[in-house]
Amino acid sequence: MSVRGLTKVFKDFWNRPKARAVDNVDFDVRRGEVFGLLGPNGSGKSTTVKLLLGLLHPTKGHIEVFGHSPRHVQTKSRIGYLPEESYLYRYLDSRETLNFFGNLFRLPKGERKNRVDQLLEMVGLGKTLTRVVGEFSKGMQRRIGLAQALINDPDLVILDEPTSGLDPIGCREVKDLILAMARRGKTVILCSHLLADVEDVCDRVVIYYGGKIQAMGTLKELLSKPDTLRITTPVLPRETLERVLEIIHHDAAADRVRVDNPTQNLESYFLDVVRKARQAASETSGAVSGARVAEYLRGGAEEKSSTEKILERLALPEAARPATASQPALQAGPKTDEKKLEALTKVAGAASPPAKLAPLAEQEQPVDLSKADEKLSSLLEKPK
Repeated sequence: MSVRGLTKVFKDFWNRPKARAVDNVDFDVRRGEVFGLLGPNGSGKSTTVKLLLGLLHPTKGHIEVFGHSPRHVQTKSRIGYLPEESYLYRYLDSRETLNFFGNLFRLPKGERKNRVDQLLEMVGLGKTLTRVVGEFSKGMQRRIGLAQALINDPDLVILDEPTSGLDPIGCREVKDLILAMARRGKTVILCSHLLADVEDVCDRVVIYYGGKIQAMGTLKELLSKPDTLRITTPVLPRETLERVLEIIHHDAAADRVRVDNPTQNLESYFLDVVRKARQAASETSGAVSGARVAEYLRGGAEEKSSTEKILERLALPEAARPATASQPALQAGPKTDEKKLEALTKVAGAASPPAKLAPLAEQEQPVDLSKADEKLSSLLEKPK
């Protein structure tokens, strides 16, 4: 990407200049580079992004993206964009949303499904497939927005405040993703107010103020202090430290020498605490994890239990047998089992014909009626 003399002046209804959002800006973005756009609110960052995407016409200047105008249709198909606010259809779920954007890029059905599954897993929304986007929190909307920006596997990714609304773990995941894309040769332009995020991932940055570039270069060039030196050592004995300071004080004033313990940033500390907590949780829930992994054991147990249930059901008439007599039969092999099943089947067959008992019941009914008649007649004869 190449930008030369880029200027954008917004005008009012009467075509009078109202605001000079971008003023004579020059910069280049190389392939595989993570490039940061920094600046306070209203400094021209978002306007520059819209000009790079072809959403606004520059008042003056020249922009090239992949050797073409940013309005070139084939060029747009190689760009992924995450806006500062996620503009998504509220009544589509996450899978439908990604399928919609995949259709816009005319991805084949099989490839589109594969990418959708991978992206949902990557952004941590694999378990929210039944919820519509309108129910998502801001952090979840940023995650699905990031996924839609990557559905076409773009060569240039423009991210405007990608970590806004995300928790520290989500921020770390987004930064890891940016670095992974850069290693694959993708170009990333990052706009962010969180300077720590920019410092972690960007190779070069530009700092805007008043629509102009006030500083540009690599982070090492911009942040290093050539007139100051830092020496990091393990903890030293007090006597050794005093001797070292005595030597340093010969060449530097005492008020310019500082001895303290190095500290890590809050994000690193937070992630380390979460990592340890997860490890502790995995150890505590080891039994649950083991039950999930040992599926083949559960399958084998189910086959054995079904056989035992059949044998128990068929062996109910012989329940009086001692347990020691039945165990050798189970261990004797398939021939013994077949003989036992055959014997049990004969026993069940001998006891099975209950259908012949019905006529016996029918024969007993007249006997009952005759007894009833005799009783009635005796009752009738009593008054006499």
